[in-house]
Amino acid sequence: MAAGFSDEERAAMKQRAEELKAMNGLKGAAKLEKENEACLEAIDKLEDVDRAVAERLHMIVLEEASHLTPKTYYGFPAYAKEGKVVVFYQPASKFKTRYGTVSFDDSAQLDDGPMWSVSYAVIEVTPEVEQKIRELVRRAAPAPA
Repeated sequence: MAAGFSDEERAAMKQRAEELKAMNGLKGAAKLEKENEACLEAIDKLEDVDRAVAERLHMIVLEEASHLTPKTYYGFPAYAKEGKVVVFYQPASKFKTRYGTVSFDDSAQLDDGPMWSVSYAVIEVTPEVEQKIRELVRRAAPAPA
């Protein structure tokens, strides 16, 4: 077994450092705009199923949880509440895996007893898959009262 991080993991960490550096000194609307642009660019760079899933997730978040702000997280399209990532898409191409995942970070309000799912493999966005993602996004990030 190889020790240390894979090339893909090192690239993701480098990408995260670049994301943080790009936002350094930005505040308010300027920061939000730059983060939104970075998220859209990350989606545009994807291909095939990864792009289709990321585009659909983006639309779902805008429709179901418009209070979340688009950004990137280790190069992934992500959506945050008060700076904390709630949901993100990890494309299969990023780590050369069999499928991409729609995942929820610990700020997502998906708690359901002593154990619950926070990551979902997505190989196609069918109407049923879209409905499930919509439900999860609504539950993970309820609209402010």
